[in-house]
Amino acid sequence: MSDSDLPETSATRVHLRFLPPDRPGHPGEAVEEDLSACARTGDVLFLACDETAGIERLRLTDDGWGDHQHFDLAGFVDLPDGPDNEIDIEGLDVDGDWLWIVGSHSLKRGKPDGASGAAGLERMAEIRRDGNRQFLGRLPLVDHGEGPEPVASDGERRVAHVKFGKSARLKAWLAGDPHLGRFLDIPGKENGLDIEGIAVRGNRIWLGLRGPVLRGYAMVLEMDMKETGSGHLKPMRIDGKARYRKHLVDTRGAGIRDLALDGDDLLLLTGTPLAGDGDTAVLRWTGAVACRESGLHDASEVTLAQALPYRGVSDNPEGLCRWDAGRWLIVHDSPHPKRISGARTEYLADLWTLAG
Repeated sequence: MSDSDLPETSATRVHLRFLPPDRPGHPGEAVEEDLSACARTGDVLFLACDETAGIERLRLTDDGWGDHQHFDLAGFVDLPDGPDNEIDIEGLDVDGDWLWIVGSHSLKRGKPDGASGAAGLERMAEIRRDGNRQFLGRLPLVDHGEGPEPVASDGERRVAHVKFGKSARLKAWLAGDPHLGRFLDIPGKENGLDIEGIAVRGNRIWLGLRGPVLRGYAMVLEMDMKETGSGHLKPMRIDGKARYRKHLVDTRGAGIRDLALDGDDLLLLTGTPLAGDGDTAVLRWTGAVACRESGLHDASEVTLAQALPYRGVSDNPEGLCRWDAGRWLIVHDSPHPKRISGARTEYLADLWTLAG
């Protein structure tokens, strides 16, 4: 597979090698076909497949990016729906010696799956809540000589996450919100609540929402996290009131598909908030880190860092992370066929230089 097999763009490319499906340690899904998030630290790249309940780890070796390892999140956390149901991981970030992970928190509408008439209507009336999707937490990272890997504990550092319950804690905190509350019972990809990105600096986290999008503005939720006496994570109250700041950002009608910090700016990987295809881009929200109050951020604060190529229903940009001093990695869900080798173990990812 050569770089010239893909349609020409200004991006350079990097080869990522995954385990063959028949090899021990493979997660059982074709992860290279459903990549949803990425985060690099040194010579290690973490990736998520939104159809599994775990994390993929690649390492830079003499032969390039490979040495694929899969880590089941159930090995660290007691998941409410068990180890075999997806978490729908849509955001990863590394901050210091921590790997942060967020699930979509979205509801899921049933698919017709070939049914028509009354049977098809009945299936599409079903709306499911998957408990595993409500995950928001962090894992300690430890380097045993071959790069950082997640562990359950390292001295006083331990896995911590927002406590699971009969309903999602995050949704409970948002229930009375005048902008978000009405969208909590609407499925993802239908402009309902759908988290698709996380960025972290210290105890501050930013969550990007694919939906809802309101009059062309997408939402970023910001929280100051603390660890409770029981070892769980919980956002602190701000001025004794809400547990989050709410930023409505002019994304020209697009939803957020991932987030990444670039100095004091926040990069927004954007695409359609609904099912189907549409234009995608990386936007730069200038000075986002300095913003400590909820509010509206219009086009004067948001610039185009990179328009991304449109390839129809395939090749949807889903994950964004810093690659090196001048370039950013973007990985795709439903990738263009030319991204994957015939053996289905090698994936061709894009590296972009962003404006700003």
